[in-house]
Amino acid sequence: MEALLELVEQLPALLAGARSALVRDWDSLTLDRALEWARYFQHLHDRFRTRPRLREVLGRRLRRAQLSPSLGFPHLGRCPQLLGLALLENRALPPTACRCLLRSLLQPSGAEAGPEPHSLALLARRKAASRLLALPSSPPLSPADMEPQLQAEAQLLLGRLREEGQEAESAGEAAGRPRWFSAVLEQLPTPRVFEVVAAALLGQGNGAERAGGGGLAGNSLDGNRASATGEECVAGPLLSWLVGNQERFSAFCLFLPGSLLASLAGHYSQLSRPYLDLLAGCGSHLLYDPLQGRWVKSCPDKAVLSWEELRERFTCLYQGSAVLRGQTQAALKLLKAHDGDFQVCGLSVWTDLLTEVEECLRKDYLPLT
Repeated sequence: MEALLELVEQLPALLAGARSALVRDWDSLTLDRALEWARYFQHLHDRFRTRPRLREVLGRRLRRAQLSPSLGFPHLGRCPQLLGLALLENRALPPTACRCLLRSLLQPSGAEAGPEPHSLALLARRKAASRLLALPSSPPLSPADMEPQLQAEAQLLLGRLREEGQEAESAGEAAGRPRWFSAVLEQLPTPRVFEVVAAALLGQGNGAERAGGGGLAGNSLDGNRASATGEECVAGPLLSWLVGNQERFSAFCLFLPGSLLASLAGHYSQLSRPYLDLLAGCGSHLLYDPLQGRWVKSCPDKAVLSWEELRERFTCLYQGSAVLRGQTQAALKLLKAHDGDFQVCGLSVWTDLLTEVEECLRKDYLPLT
């Protein structure tokens, strides 16, 4: 066992070497040897992933072999990916070794030819797709042009979370928020990370609906349990990251359009109540101006949503599912009651919002409860 632990200690050195100028001296034989070591580390991961005590021992020895604890036991399973990515990004790799690496990526050995999630071929496709999607365009990309890249980033995030959840489940551990999760999201620009998280949540929510609906098989008890488990492993960390920080959640809700937030609130009850509370706080900063005959911001520094924006967002919530519509209507009626339950316009922002939203939807023949 000690010999095995000493071998595991060599992983940080292998990855550091692949990122350094030392690869200038690598030939095809050296490259093949490095890839063989990466596959060996992956084999160790697959062999010990269901044995918690050995996982902990290997992870502890791996952390001890590096200056910063960035590598752990799960990285053993992705070692071919990590090594291949480091070499692809290292311009010092000689042309001969580079061609050998590309051949191994595009024409993997028989052991990697199948649909194995950690294969180097999959890494090459993802890396190529990422580079192509990131190419600048002229004129600047429109929101519609950005959609493929946004979907690709969201799917990569979902895939990583599913892998973490499956590993935790196979090892008999509770699926919590991965340690890498917050650090990865915080590296993205603030507006962009909100779009990626929203796209991932919508993709996961739609996938859960497809898995749980349609036919007797889709409504089976086992199918529902599997769907709920998968959604918890993937959507749970995303939702916790959002609602766990009030400032971040407020920025998320104020950045995204009302229609998208209504879809998210309809899929995830964990978002609907905080979102309604946020809208209630925004409405409390509106003041009725009798000279203009409309609601205006009483304090521009605190009132982030105008009357028109607030009305549009509540309308989107009303147009959601029956459950979301009922929850929104109940929230508005409660706010109206706490504000004096006035029936005359201009006295309570909640009376006017409730009246205008329901009147607007009646014109569109939307049944109200």
